[in-house]
Amino acid sequence: MKIASIATILFGSAAAFTATTPFHHKTSTVSNTFLKAVELTPEPEGGEELTKVSETSLPGSRMKNMGLVEEDNSDGDIYNFWLTAVANGDEIKKLRIQTEKEASKKANFPGFRKGQIPPYAQPKMTMFAIQEAVIKTCEASLEAYGLQSLQGSQGEVKVNEDMQEVCKGYKLGNDIPFTATYKGKFDEAVQAASEEGHDTAAMEDVVVDVEAVAE
Repeated sequence: MKIASIATILFGSAAAFTATTPFHHKTSTVSNTFLKAVELTPEPEGGEELTKVSETSLPGSRMKNMGLVEEDNSDGDIYNFWLTAVANGDEIKKLRIQTEKEASKKANFPGFRKGQIPPYAQPKMTMFAIQEAVIKTCEASLEAYGLQSLQGSQGEVKVNEDMQEVCKGYKLGNDIPFTATYKGKFDEAVQAASEEGHDTAAMEDVVVDVEAVAE
């Protein structure tokens, strides 16, 4: 259930985000995470709030089904999804350390000793770590909400916030809230198992209530 390809994730500014539904005027501002406050792109109106199939997965996230995709959807089972989630700061830090370690093995910049990463290359590695963490978070959202990704260009994920701006004031180790949109399908097997689990839990609650009354 992985996102189709790392190369298909698109980072852009809020202005570049297009939608077929109107937006709330209310925006969310994140000021405690970044040196420079970053506004999350407004949440689209409408849509159906999804319930997680795994309550322990992706804490603090929300997912909305924004309706059927109108083009290239002959089977009528491809939907537009909107996600708000948080890329974990510890994961970003871990990826940043790994990136620098790997880069230093091949680094050979003019004017710097072999293996040394020059200051001007540091932000690029931070950006890469953030990108990887966001990708992993989007992949986790598929499992958390019982969805399947699509192949090729249909599997693209659009991150709505300007990650270049996020990087400018980012302090390593901090979480990064973000919003994203992508197309996908419901994983029928996972959804069925989740519904069965909910039904079983409901039946158990009824049994407990009956026993309590009997006592």
